[in-house]
Amino acid sequence: MLMTIFIAIVAGLTALIVPRAITAFYALRRTASVEQIEPRRVAIVFGAGLWRDGSPTPVLRDRVETAAELYINGKVEKLLMSGDNRVAEYNEPAAMRDYALELGIPDEDIVLDYAGRRTYDTCYRASAIFEIDSAILVTQSFHLPRALYLCNMLGVDATGTPADLRTYRRRSLAYWHTRETIATLVALWDVHILRPLPVLGDPEPIFTENSIAPNISN
Repeated sequence: MLMTIFIAIVAGLTALIVPRAITAFYALRRTASVEQIEPRRVAIVFGAGLWRDGSPTPVLRDRVETAAELYINGKVEKLLMSGDNRVAEYNEPAAMRDYALELGIPDEDIVLDYAGRRTYDTCYRASAIFEIDSAILVTQSFHLPRALYLCNMLGVDATGTPADLRTYRRRSLAYWHTRETIATLVALWDVHILRPLPVLGDPEPIFTENSIAPNISN
């Protein structure tokens, strides 16, 4: 009985740890700072929660600020803000846009995805709805490996820039890493086995065939 319990515990821990190791290794050569990352036409910014008054949390502000820095430094042409908007009172993409406008990003270069309820959904819709085949992903280091793995597996050739602009509380980091361990296992199950369909709709390509790629450079 004790051996059976021990084996079950080891198997459970392995099932949780291995996916994190896989995605972390996968992200190593696909991650770079704002200054070092190779330019791409669009950055995908992932939602990260709002305060009760509808304003972005510090984590989300850091993501938007990092994306704005990419834009200002000529690394990207457009920002795709993807987040949850299942109810009218909770609108992550709109809050992200408002903050980006405060940072000086032109409204015409901000695209909103109101159905980015999960990282999987954001990556799936980036390809299926917005017809993105290449992007820079913007999120914190604890989340970036899963986002990179999912987007690349779902048809978006993605690199990533960490949005760690402040020192986060240890309690928050512990929670995020614990949550990420479970979410990464679910992500691998989704992308390789279940392949669920997120909310879809008519295509809304960010770039048309007649769009001319800008002269983006380091």
